[in-house]
Amino acid sequence: MSLPAVGFPRARAVPPALARAAAPFDIALRWARDGDRPALLALYATTRAEELAAQPWPEATRAQFVAQQYDLQHRHFVAHYADAEFLVLVRGPEVVGRLYVDRSARAPRDLVVDILLAPAWRGAGIGGALLRAVLADAAARGREVELHVLAWNLGARRLYERLGFHVADAGSPHVLMRWAAPSTVS
Repeated sequence: MSLPAVGFPRARAVPPALARAAAPFDIALRWARDGDRPALLALYATTRAEELAAQPWPEATRAQFVAQQYDLQHRHFVAHYADAEFLVLVRGPEVVGRLYVDRSARAPRDLVVDILLAPAWRGAGIGGALLRAVLADAAARGREVELHVLAWNLGARRLYERLGFHVADAGSPHVLMRWAAPSTVS
């Protein structure tokens, strides 16, 4: 069963600090568009590959499952974070990642809704550079930043801890991590 498509919110300008953070890696950021769905679905599929390899399903069933999970996640993000910046990282025509950040004033903290890089781009410092730009912006506005990470994603957790995030709620399967700007620490 396929769900009707849900588009991205109206495009806005890419925050200059994020564009500057990506530039040394020869990566540009732009607002996500509905036509990016195939690339974003393929990117999302990389996060489920190991888990699905253990399933005795035919490839078509795996692909359908991943597509449904991506659609559900996308619907959730758009419904719950409609004011977020839905950015894709591109190198030339290739989508190499996504960064969704909700900085809306109606929320008590900024939220990194999602950060995801294609496997070939992980570990190169791109995620850290982008997150440092997000944190610098939050610090300038006196805001904390939160994100969720899968409990077993130890590489991402180590990165977040190096950036100053701490575990705020060790739920399962997702861990809530929080970063407080030096001026907001009590």
